[in-house]
Order: sequence, then structure tokens, then C-alpha cells
Amino acid sequence: PHGGLLIAFAESILGEDEVALAEARNAVQAALGPAGLVDAAAVVGLFNAIDRVADATGIPLELEKAAASADFRAALGLDRFAVTDRS
Repeated sequence: PHGGLLIAFAESILGEDEVALAEARNAVQAALGPAGLVDAAAVVGLFNAIDRVADATGIPLELEKAAASADFRAALGLDRFAVTDRS
């Protein structure tokens, strides 16, 4: 039920707008409580770290996943990032 709120929180963490981050953080805490805020921040941090580890170690995107995700990667412009050259 809080998917949109969590997406806004994750995007604000990765963005540069400190006001948006403060607003999103406050909204998550109001909706999910302090423990929910900590859990949400931990998930964002974990996914950011996992992606960096995969990129740093050169783990390629599996062929099946590349095929299954080609349409939305193209729609989102994800293939423009240099890391996709190594996948």
C-alpha cells in the first residue's frame, strides 16, 4: 500500500534535492514508523551496494534476463549507461 511512497523515498535518496529527501523521509516515518524508515533506508542502501559490487566484479546480465528486459530497458534509456557495454 505504500509503494509510491517508497519509490519517492528511494529516488530522493539517489537524487540531489535535500528538501525532497527530508519530505520523503518524514513521509516514510509517518506512514511506517521509525523502524520502517530504517528498513526502507537499508533496502535502498543494499540494492545500491549490490549493483555496485556486480558492476565492479564484471558480473554480466544473463542472456535470458537481457532478452526479457530489453523492452523496458530501452523505454527507460538504461542501455545508454556505459556499464551496459560490460554486460
